[in-house]
Amino acid sequence: MESTTTQIVESLSKAIVEHRLQPGAKLVEQKLADHFGVSRTLVRQALYQLEQQRLVVIEPARGAFVAAPSLQEAQQVFEVRRMLEVEMTRQFVRQIDPAQIRALREHLLAEKEAVSQGNATGRVEMLGDFHVLIARLLGNAVLEKMLRDLISRCALITLMYQSMQGAQDSNQEHIRIVGAMVAKDEALAVRLMEEHLLNVVSNLTFDRKPPSSDVTHALDSGFHSTMQLDMPTAQSPLSPL
Repeated sequence: MESTTTQIVESLSKAIVEHRLQPGAKLVEQKLADHFGVSRTLVRQALYQLEQQRLVVIEPARGAFVAAPSLQEAQQVFEVRRMLEVEMTRQFVRQIDPAQIRALREHLLAEKEAVSQGNATGRVEMLGDFHVLIARLLGNAVLEKMLRDLISRCALITLMYQSMQGAQDSNQEHIRIVGAMVAKDEALAVRLMEEHLLNVVSNLTFDRKPPSSDVTHALDSGFHSTMQLDMPTAQSPLSPL
C-alpha cells in the first residue's frame, strides 16, 4: 500500500515539476484512481502528501489543485530573504570559527552531490538548507525558523521554475560565499549573498511552454511507457525526485 502511494506521489510530483501539469489544474480523485488502477483512498493519501510538500492545494468542498506560485510571489519572498540574509551574513562572518567552516564545507559537498544527481526535490532542499544552516550555526533559533518558513515558500517556486543550470549556478555561488566567509571578507560575503538571491529569482524560467490541464494526458505523456504500479509485469518505478 505504502509503496503504491509513494509511486503516485512521485508520478504527480514529476509531472508538476516537469511542467506537464498546469498550475491550478484540478486533480480529480476518481480520475487519478482510474488512471493508476487503485482506490480513491490511496489517491487521497498521495494528495495529502503532496499538500505537505506544497505541490498541491486542497480546498474544502472543491478538491485538490496543482499549486500555482507566481513571479510576484517569488520576488516578494526573495526580497524579504535578502533583508534578513544580508545582515545574517554580516554577523556570521564576524564570528565564524573552524567548526562552523567544517559544517559549511560538509554541506557544500552534499549539496553538490544532490545537484549532480539531477534529483529536483533533493537539490532544492539542499540548496535551501544552506541558508538555514548559516542561521543555525549563528545560534539564532528565531532567524532559523523564519528562514525555514520563507524557504519552504520558495521551495515550490524554485522546484517548478529553476533549471538544472540554475541549480548548478546556485551551488557555485554558495561555494564562493563560503570562501568569502572563510577569508572573513565581510563586504565580499555580503555582496555575494545579495547577488546570489537576486540571481536565483532572475534565473527562474516562468516562460516555459504551457503545460496540460488534463491529468491523464500529462501523466500518459511522461509515464505511460516508463512506469507501472507494483504488478507482476511492472517495470521499476521512477527514482524519487
